[in-house]
Amino acid sequence: MKLALFDLDNTLLNGDSDFEWAQFLIGKGVLDREVHEATNITFFEQYKAGTLDIHAFLDFQLAPLARHSRAELDAWHSEFLATRIRPLITPAARALVQQHAASGDLLAIVTATNSFVTGPIAREFNIPHLIATIPAQENGCFTGQPRGMPSFREGKIARVEAWLESIGLWLGSFEQSWFYSDSHNDLPLLEKVTHPVAVDADATLAQVAAERDWLRISLRG
Repeated sequence: MKLALFDLDNTLLNGDSDFEWAQFLIGKGVLDREVHEATNITFFEQYKAGTLDIHAFLDFQLAPLARHSRAELDAWHSEFLATRIRPLITPAARALVQQHAASGDLLAIVTATNSFVTGPIAREFNIPHLIATIPAQENGCFTGQPRGMPSFREGKIARVEAWLESIGLWLGSFEQSWFYSDSHNDLPLLEKVTHPVAVDADATLAQVAAERDWLRISLRG
């Protein structure tokens, strides 16, 4: 049995779905450009620098979900997927996923981005399992708060382990396991699999991958 885990933003996608969702809402006039664009950019830079306060970010990211009906949000997301996300999916990314699927591997996306944004993207890739930060709901409406542990840094390990446990497995169940990521924020989970893969890696991850002789690939183009 083999396991293939994929980070999403700047790994399977040639861009960041979190960032793009906020920019999409700004472009539609749902969010105020002057107020939100600078904050969105600041959080994105903090993420890249490894200084992101995930709870402060989630307060910012999830708040718009609570102000609109699910029907309205779903309609916006369909447009977002078509106009902002599909152009960020390269043939190489689709081929990588298909390669693992054809081998019969257990596939999951493991991402810090919330499951409302990323669920349809996982389905676009035909990846059956999604481990993402969960936006809490009450009576079918989002509350603006996360539920449970965010899927971020060490939280990704805890969430993956809980998912595997729920289906009667653990990381040791797999003779081979892969995790594909671009970010040094994912070093904790990369260190847990038998095949860590740096994908179009940031400078910190690229250095670690070179020092540890990890596979380095590009999915761009």
